[in-house]
Amino acid sequence: MTPELFALTLAALLQVAQMALYSVLAQRQVGRDYAVSPRDEGRELSGLAARAQRAMNNHFEGLILFTIAVVVVTYSDQGGSGSALCALTYLVARVLYVPAYLYGWAPWRSLIWAVGLLATVLMLLGALL
Repeated sequence: MTPELFALTLAALLQVAQMALYSVLAQRQVGRDYAVSPRDEGRELSGLAARAQRAMNNHFEGLILFTIAVVVVTYSDQGGSGSALCALTYLVARVLYVPAYLYGWAPWRSLIWAVGLLATVLMLLGALL
């Protein structure tokens, strides 16, 4: 397995962990009965549950672009130390992004997000060159 695919696999597992964290925090807030219901009536989350949901959704968005970058690098056989470093950087940034979002580390949260996005963009640009 290439380093880029390894990072993508870990990023997907991070997404699963974020989904689980969000689920636990949201269920604590809305209660078990509502959580297992059809949820026809919406409920607004707040605090850590809302932040966990936003961090999870943000990673879904970033994971799409990162997946595209890994696929492009892998299928074009453009992998190397640069793309491996970018993949690792993306993964570390996304791991750090979770507590940064949960605990409101401003402005670090935004900077961590930008590092992850930049790593993804550099992978894409590197595959084009």
